[in-house]
Amino acid sequence: MSGCEETRAGRRAWRARKRDEQAGPPPTGFTLLPWLLMGLGSLSNVLQGKTPNPWVGGIGLLTFNSLYIYVVFRAFDKERREAPSTRLALLLMALLTTGLALGYGGSWLLFFPLLGLAAGAALRGPWLGRAGLLLTALAGAVSAYREGWNGINIAYGTFLSSMVTAAILGLSEAVRELRAAREELARRAVEEERLRFSRDLHDLLGHTLSVIVVKSEAARRLAPRDLDAALSQVTDIESVGRQALTEIREAVTGYREGSLSTELDRARSALTAAGIEPVVRRSGPPLTPRTEALLGWVVRESVTNAVRHSGATRCEITVHSTADHARLTVSDNGDGHDGDGRDGDGSGGRAPDAASGGVGGTGLKGLTERLAAAGGSLRAGPSPRGGFTVTAELPSGQAESAQAGSVTATRAT
Repeated sequence: MSGCEETRAGRRAWRARKRDEQAGPPPTGFTLLPWLLMGLGSLSNVLQGKTPNPWVGGIGLLTFNSLYIYVVFRAFDKERREAPSTRLALLLMALLTTGLALGYGGSWLLFFPLLGLAAGAALRGPWLGRAGLLLTALAGAVSAYREGWNGINIAYGTFLSSMVTAAILGLSEAVRELRAAREELARRAVEEERLRFSRDLHDLLGHTLSVIVVKSEAARRLAPRDLDAALSQVTDIESVGRQALTEIREAVTGYREGSLSTELDRARSALTAAGIEPVVRRSGPPLTPRTEALLGWVVRESVTNAVRHSGATRCEITVHSTADHARLTVSDNGDGHDGDGRDGDGSGGRAPDAASGGVGGTGLKGLTERLAAAGGSLRAGPSPRGGFTVTAELPSGQAESAQAGSVTATRAT
């Protein structure tokens, strides 16, 4: 990416952040306070003495404003706006507004739209429609009584203030909740990607380093008596190292799909270098790429364990597939455990229990998570007759359509 493209991408990200910051409802009820200016006409009448019983009107005006502020500041917290005290304050506002409008009329009727605004902010739910219609009818009746046909404007304003306020604040709150959900999904996606990368890196490096160590030991043993054979092992080490670099780059970019044929070839090479006789059999129709990838991980981990910890002299790998089913078996004639219960990475995990299906160790845990994500499971344990057997079964048709399958691995002969 060039410098100009990076700059444009940065600007787009900045604009997106600014839009996100502006989305959602205001944090407090301060944005609803300017509507109280609608009551300036009534306040002016009280101060100029144009209102009968000005003390009653002044106390009513002060009480209404106090209740309005109380309600709108509670309207932006879901628990507080649904509390009985908020509903009681709205009811007192409705009674006070009706009394002041009936007693004075004129500019005092404008308190009905203010009441509708407070009700729309606080009643965002199933009660909003009925409450809005009831307020509209009440405002229309009182306004018609005081002002005749001109009162219809007050009823219309009350209906609009309640419905529009509820709609705007409801949509804004939904946007805020969706943004929070999007951020949570993004956070989980990052965590899953980190987990995927750690599994892939462990499996790649664990197997590759095991092969390099085994071939290095073979080269050291062969060097004093057969230099050509030792050089052949060194050549294999170079090839394995180069292939590992390619796989790590592919894993980093997220495009790696394992090939079962490649894993079988590597298994032959690693087993031979470790002094274990490899026997590989394969039959049936070709497998889907996803099926091969999953079975390839099983071959990689099983062979790594056999090379490093089994003490076996013979390892058999059998792949049998049909139109809708694939079965992989990896068995050796070793001592029946992974070296004091360790998996392929030598991390010291507990040996799997064949009866319970438990799996221990970093490598086997990573493989268990990989298969569980595909709808499968992993069970491993030594056989009473000795040796280790890993059996993986995968419905090929399901893996092709759902990009995953159900895999069961059992280490027992």
